[in-house]
Amino acid sequence: MDKKPILTKEDFLKANTKHEIITLSKERGKDISEVLKTLQYEDELKKLQVELVKLQQWVQKNNKRVAIIFEGRDASGKGGSIRRFTEHLNPRSMRTVALSKPTEVEQGQWYFRRYIKQLPNPGEIVFFDRSWYNRAVVEPVMGFCTKEQYKQYMVQVPEFEHMLYESGVDIIKFWFSISKDEQQRRFDGRLKNPLKRWKFSPVDQKGQEMWDDYTYYKEQMFSKTHTSYCPWIVVKTNDKLQARLESMRYVLSKFEYDNKDEASASLLPDPNVVMRYYRSVKQFES
Repeated sequence: MDKKPILTKEDFLKANTKHEIITLSKERGKDISEVLKTLQYEDELKKLQVELVKLQQWVQKNNKRVAIIFEGRDASGKGGSIRRFTEHLNPRSMRTVALSKPTEVEQGQWYFRRYIKQLPNPGEIVFFDRSWYNRAVVEPVMGFCTKEQYKQYMVQVPEFEHMLYESGVDIIKFWFSISKDEQQRRFDGRLKNPLKRWKFSPVDQKGQEMWDDYTYYKEQMFSKTHTSYCPWIVVKTNDKLQARLESMRYVLSKFEYDNKDEASASLLPDPNVVMRYYRSVKQFES
């Protein structure tokens, strides 16, 4: 037997406001909390995207160079967040970088070289869907680099980022933190959805099996590459929608762009979700 809808077409025609719809739903004993959460998310997202457009215009006008790095375990929500960041931005002064594995020639070059070519030009924002930090976590866990290559990289990366900082590149480094159970749930969702199945790779398959190895290298990365000039910002939540909104708020809070004071949404990130990495803080996903 088909379930009765929460509200009928006639109900929506009679109700003039959101308040009336909520009242009618309560009278019928229907829980529409998830619907309301989604509506509130969409409303906040639109407001924050307006601010991102204003930020981009300011970056372009003042020849700023902004690099935003999205890191995290597989299925942590990096790609989905980037899509919401870039949805309404001008593609002429914005790029998304998601490099595939290095070619044979690139493997013989200095590790950072292929990333240097992708850094933002004056007036541009570049979003990195994974970055040079592949060598800090994924590569050593999966055996894609030697111990010597890993050690050399870990010594060089803070110096590399300091040079970028001194040359005027604004770098924001996000780590999207999810729990082990949530990662498994998202993997299962990908496998069931034919439109998302392509996202599931052999590396993803090892994500759960090698969870503790990932945790070890992640902690090593934080302890050696979290600096005052280029800190790690942890986005700690299993809620994808919350992660997107709070990471947007953080980026917007870092710049004094034109007409920022006219924003219709809060630009202050929730400190219980978005925080700097400190070794004294118990990590959510370990």
